[in-house]
Amino acid sequence: MTTTTIRMPEDLKARVAAAAKQCGTTSHGFMLAAIAEKAEQAELRADFDTVAEKRYAGIVDSGETIPWEAMRHYLKQRLAGKSVKRPAARKLAR
Repeated sequence: MTTTTIRMPEDLKARVAAAAKQCGTTSHGFMLAAIAEKAEQAELRADFDTVAEKRYAGIVDSGETIPWEAMRHYLKQRLAGKSVKRPAARKLAR
């Protein structure tokens, strides 16, 4: 494990110490958990953006999509436990 020095204002250091104490951990453990959580959020966001870009590219390539109202109706019926036919994709209007 490597060592990293973090310079922070005294007021933030005091807040971290208080939060760590309240969570029943050390300031070090609290900061490690916070950094790991922030890194995970950034990774998830990057994955989300990648999936969104691929899906959008698919829509552009095919020129087809499902109108929101049709998909909304389908999802509501499914959530209500009803058997409903999945809406068909249609060409985008130009």
